[in-house]
Amino acid sequence: MKVTRLFDLLDNQLERFPKEDALACKSGDRWTKYSTRQFKDTAHDLSYGLVARGLRKGDALALIANNRPEWNFVDMAAQLAGVITAPIYPTVSEHDLEYILRHAEVKMAFVSTQELREKVERLAKGLPGFLGVFVFDEGDGHSWKEVLEAGREKPCPEKIAEITSSILPDDLVTLIYTSGTTGQPKGVMLSHHNILSNCEATEVLCPFHHSWLALSFLPLNHVLERMLSYLYMYYGISIYYAESMDTIGDNLKEVKPQIFVTVPRLLEKVFDKIVTKGEELKGIKKKLFFWALRLGLRYELHGANGWWYEFQLAIANKLIFSKWREALGGKVEAIASGGAALQPRLARVFHAARITVLEGYGLTETSPVIAVNNFQPGCIKFGTVGTVISNVEVKIAEDGEILCRGPNIMLGYYKEPELTKDAIDADGWFHTGDIGEMQEGKFLKITDRKKEIFKTSGGKYIIPQMIENKLKESPFIEQAMVIGENQKFAAALVVPAFAHFSEWGKQNRIDFGDAAALAGDSRARDKVRAEIEKVNKTLGHFETIRKFELLPREFSIEAGEMTPKLSLKRKAIMEANRELVKRIYGEPEK
Repeated sequence: MKVTRLFDLLDNQLERFPKEDALACKSGDRWTKYSTRQFKDTAHDLSYGLVARGLRKGDALALIANNRPEWNFVDMAAQLAGVITAPIYPTVSEHDLEYILRHAEVKMAFVSTQELREKVERLAKGLPGFLGVFVFDEGDGHSWKEVLEAGREKPCPEKIAEITSSILPDDLVTLIYTSGTTGQPKGVMLSHHNILSNCEATEVLCPFHHSWLALSFLPLNHVLERMLSYLYMYYGISIYYAESMDTIGDNLKEVKPQIFVTVPRLLEKVFDKIVTKGEELKGIKKKLFFWALRLGLRYELHGANGWWYEFQLAIANKLIFSKWREALGGKVEAIASGGAALQPRLARVFHAARITVLEGYGLTETSPVIAVNNFQPGCIKFGTVGTVISNVEVKIAEDGEILCRGPNIMLGYYKEPELTKDAIDADGWFHTGDIGEMQEGKFLKITDRKKEIFKTSGGKYIIPQMIENKLKESPFIEQAMVIGENQKFAAALVVPAFAHFSEWGKQNRIDFGDAAALAGDSRARDKVRAEIEKVNKTLGHFETIRKFELLPREFSIEAGEMTPKLSLKRKAIMEANRELVKRIYGEPEK
């Protein structure tokens, strides 16, 4: 059947690839599975319930929950009823949550926990026409099942059929509020066609098969995870939801997925954990581990390193890298990576280990994929975000900004016509705010955020993200933020890799104590300084990091220092570390 609206995916899957485990989640020690038929029936019953509870076509519904089948049930039910979903991260600040509820004129909310219910009820007081909050977890307050039962008691299939027949592909389906790094959240308006055009353009980029399983742990509020969940539905791929970020390792071994989506930060943690375990080995096992690791870090595509390298790599795969694959479940065909830059060394070593990491690029405003490394011949290049997808155009503006045009471009920013005009020019080109270049005529490379490039007092431009990525290649550096706008030189705020330092300390008979003590330890500073000097040798003189400060804790979403997709909120970090910045630039330069 022809899929032109997102809710058509339910009938499409039931017709082509009916599943017994279309969706699955962990309940205690077992996986609870929902068939395609159950998924469709529950979505329809819920849509009847939404109508019975007073929602009308065009109303907005907030969805604030962790990844779980109920999220999908409500999402599809809202679409069937012509209701606009406004998904919100459960970790959102109260300020942003209240702003979104009022800006989107939310009429109803579905949340995962009682704590979120209480917060939304408090913040939604006085919201015109607000119809209540419904909770997925058991406890006090109104359960989502009340809406489900209301639909079963008062089914209205004719009304839903009337609504769905009136919905066009270009109609608004969701409002996704981007957290951004400064200012108020912006409501990105996406249509059915926006998201489906992205599904259609990316379906040829990987050998998807209806026998596959996907593990989902990036928030469904994240546009990449959400778009791919629709793609999974289209292909009949079963979606299993990880219990939490802390259980991903265990869930990978249980589910044995062929595909999952991640952000580079999590891949960095996986790699660091692997290296730490390698450090714990003894004798020949340790030597073999690091021999294989060094080999993997030199990996080039298409056998470019020659037959002797490939012969050694085959041995490394059998002895060492096979264990890496087992840790991911043993069946992974592809890992999609987005949201931030992936270190090329990680792409190399995972590819060497026969774990295909496909780095891509896009924004919420582009539904989201613009370009991605993929399985088509000659379409992977380390250090780039791959080739531009088939139905999208890209051009590089005179100032280096990446512009794109295509059916994936948002309808606009909700209630913000001027912001929309600033983002999408008269010729339909969306201005991404990212700086990039084309390599070999087809590979897109991102070099920085347009607004994050800064100028020193000497008039030299610094690209912080490029330097930060180089710094994070050190196993001793967990996070880094390069600073120096309008200053004489570049400096860095550095979060040490506490776990790696602890292991290194044991091997060298050093007890660093807690994180705060480590950040103030001269031996830790000396080690980080040596790592920074290695990076400095690869930089231009004006880019080198002249001073740095160690921080006693990681940047976090909870502290307001990172966006939900783990990008640095530079202004917030500068404010939180104002005294350290003063120390860097307030003292005479040595």
